[in-house]
Amino acid sequence: MVHEVAAAGFADATDYEATRPPYPPEAVAWIVGRIRPAPGRPVCDLAAGTGKLTRLLVGAGLPVVAVEPVAGMRAGFRAVLPSVPLVAGTAEALPFADGSLAAVTVAQAFHWFDTDRAAAELARVLPRGGVVACCWNARDRSVEWADRVWAVTDRVEAAAPWRDRERGRAGAPALEGFERLGDAEFHHEHALTPDAVVRRVASVSHVAVLPGRERAAVLEEVRGILRSHPQTRDREVVHLRYRVDCVAFART
Repeated sequence: MVHEVAAAGFADATDYEATRPPYPPEAVAWIVGRIRPAPGRPVCDLAAGTGKLTRLLVGAGLPVVAVEPVAGMRAGFRAVLPSVPLVAGTAEALPFADGSLAAVTVAQAFHWFDTDRAAAELARVLPRGGVVACCWNARDRSVEWADRVWAVTDRVEAAAPWRDRERGRAGAPALEGFERLGDAEFHHEHALTPDAVVRRVASVSHVAVLPGRERAAVLEEVRGILRSHPQTRDREVVHLRYRVDCVAFART
């Protein structure tokens, strides 16, 4: 089962692909450095979305197969990465044979999973020593205008499953059958036009599923901040900052 907000909120991946940030090279290198390649065993990018991390793993030379449960996201993925293997599936029911993967990566998605069921499936498809590497672009609210924009979404996202980790640095929870290999933190900025910042907020699943008038009011409030704040007023490009949290586990 896919969380109902994720299923509906990510049905159209246009804004997601256009305005969600990539991952910095240092974070990708950290993830790749924890993966132990194995002949005949691909790396699965799980809940791949539109392939924001997938394309970077492919660029690093890894043999990748992507899994994505939402049809709209798969359509967005196909438009960008037509030659990368892509299958429908969820973390709780992976479409792979026992021990058939070298590693699993999860970008911006572990918080949607049923942790216990996902851990059991990950342990099933990975051999001993197989790695699960997770990462998140967490919102850096150290700049006033960005904090005000994200404060608008706070009201909408109060029940979002990732709120607890956004307030701190919890990372992925402990996974039964895995040992924690380590954590890392990185930082980067994403350059966007003010209109693209509005679309970035529109790509948030809990915003996307709002009734039409409520959604329009949220986006207009964000436009108002960008039009009036001295750090963004009359700017053609602004920069959203992100903290990138990474964590890796190995199957025991």
